Amino acid sequence: MWEDNVRKVVPYVAGEQPQRRDIIKLNTNECPYPPAPEVSKLMENMDSSLFRLYPDQNATSLVDVLAEYYKVKPEQVFVGVGSDDVLCLSFLTFFNSGKPILFPNVTYSFYDVWADLYRIPYKTVPLKSDWSLDVDGFKQENGGIIIANPNAPTGLYAPLSVIEEIIQANRDVLVIVDEAYIDFGAESALPLLEKYDNLMIVQTFSKSRAMAGMRIGFAIGSEAQIKYLRDVKFSFNSYTMNLPSLVLGTAAVRNDKYFKEITGKIIETREWTKKELTRLGFSFPDSMTNFIFAEHEKVPAKDIFGYLRANNIFVRYWDKPLINNHLRITIGTDDQMKVLISTLEAYLG
Repeated sequence: MWEDNVRKVVPYVAGEQPQRRDIIKLNTNECPYPPAPEVSKLMENMDSSLFRLYPDQNATSLVDVLAEYYKVKPEQVFVGVGSDDVLCLSFLTFFNSGKPILFPNVTYSFYDVWADLYRIPYKTVPLKSDWSLDVDGFKQENGGIIIANPNAPTGLYAPLSVIEEIIQANRDVLVIVDEAYIDFGAESALPLLEKYDNLMIVQTFSKSRAMAGMRIGFAIGSEAQIKYLRDVKFSFNSYTMNLPSLVLGTAAVRNDKYFKEITGKIIETREWTKKELTRLGFSFPDSMTNFIFAEHEKVPAKDIFGYLRANNIFVRYWDKPLINNHLRITIGTDDQMKVLISTLEAYLG
């Protein structure tokens, strides 16, 4: 009978992580390039004797370098174990009114999992037929809003004017903008922070900074927001950021030249891939991310997914309403994408 009192949820299902090294892995939106050279050097020379000590509870070095980079106060920065950790704690901290929170019906599929986990009521706002945000749908009574921009899995970016209209219409609740993919050609909502104290922005090192394995994410908001987040974090686990993540994450932010170099490469490869997929009969929203959300005009996505998998190319497929005829294809290296296109050519004729 003890199971009667268990908190039961349907967990988030992450993209498959194959163990074989011969797979072209285009299914989890990881960066195809290694971290900055300085990160590798530091890792090789790290003093492992320091691992016996607890890390800095306040993550001072990482917080300070992020504050400097994004031109905000350290008191406006919160760091966590990937943006998932930051977002999860944000749900726990800010969405407690009892009113339903709002997010799009096609978006990052962790949002409804966190809402269920914390027993937060929610409503989904349907996207328009072109996958863009329906601004009017976010003008109903709510207990908070979260929007991924650019959105996942669609890849579509909402201009700042759209984001600002939603923030303005909801001054009595927190609006979280999840910018996991912002560094691939889109404009961050960071300039809006000075105007709106109900805006908080969350980003990650997992995509554009090539550090998914280190689990580093951060939020930037008002000093009051960050204090509340820290209070919850320190009531949950005071030492969530490990020492290697703090040291290597700080080095990654300082190497801005490399960061811009690899994001530039990914953008170039993405634009080439768009042209090639169009030539092969695919259509997709105009991605501003490191992936493309593609649908073929004749062949079902599930069939293409199976063929690619049989040929050691992994992409992401969801057998869910609205998106079950789409594939989310991560942008890899030029060579990886050329193999993808040639494999598709062989299959599609």
